[in-house]
Amino acid sequence: MGFFNKIKEGLRKTKDSMIQKMQRVVNSFTKIDEELFEQLEETMIMSDMGVETSVGICEELRKRIKERGITDPALIMELIQEIVAEMMGEDTEIDISGKPAVIMVIGVNGAGKTTTIGKLCHQYREQGLKVLVAAADTFRAAAIDQLEVWTERAGVDIVKHAEGSDPASVVYDAISAAKARNCDVLICDTAGRLHNKKNLMDELAKINRIIDREAEGSSKENLLVLDATTGQNAVNQARLFMEVAPITGIVLTKLDGTAKGGIVISIKNELGIPVKLIGVGEQIDDLQTFNSHDFVRALFEKNDAVPEDSGDNEDE
Repeated sequence: MGFFNKIKEGLRKTKDSMIQKMQRVVNSFTKIDEELFEQLEETMIMSDMGVETSVGICEELRKRIKERGITDPALIMELIQEIVAEMMGEDTEIDISGKPAVIMVIGVNGAGKTTTIGKLCHQYREQGLKVLVAAADTFRAAAIDQLEVWTERAGVDIVKHAEGSDPASVVYDAISAAKARNCDVLICDTAGRLHNKKNLMDELAKINRIIDREAEGSSKENLLVLDATTGQNAVNQARLFMEVAPITGIVLTKLDGTAKGGIVISIKNELGIPVKLIGVGEQIDDLQTFNSHDFVRALFEKNDAVPEDSGDNEDE
């Protein structure tokens, strides 16, 4: 399956829910009035696009309709697509220019952190890069064992200490090993214990200091892994993590299993953090570099005619 088709397939639930519901609202009006804007805004909010982003889109929609003298509701979806495309802005890829490039992966348990690391290892190996993994999530039971399974599958080495060890010391040893083995990329698994924010902040700050000191001149990324199925909770989670670490990019997993893909838009608009990778399936190559143009196109591309709202249950 091609790159665009994977994203299109992954966004099917979001499209069937959010976009078709918006289309139904538009189809039910013969003129553009305040009630139309209110219903559109409510539909966006209910589709987990977030209040701030939904209000912002509708305000910009009012402005453009007035400026262009548009009177036909049928043109509204094209305008929304235009606004969302501008809101998404330019893409930013993961920086692995410095050697060894250090990628710190952060996220709560269950978000898909270990799986993301395994898939990243596989991708970089396929590109001919030498990869090393630091198992610095030392306090979660079985975290190291799970990571070992993925690194074996991807064919990369791992640096680990005993369970309960100091995570910063694991990262220190991993940086030394990455240099000695002439590795291109070092991926560090870290804890995501948000319920103990002070400890997590101290731990991540210590790791960051070691990376800055021991890997001076290397490119550095702090990637936050979020579960798309949690909707606006993922956005709130990102806000909390931004307080404890300088996040450089988002990895959004399980996008294929949710109707809440609209959070991609609110993450970019409200947090200003680029989504760099998206998970659109279970296979090892289903972690894709995020392309905002393809995302917007896949989301808004017309299917067959959307039926006008008959008042029946809209659950897909």
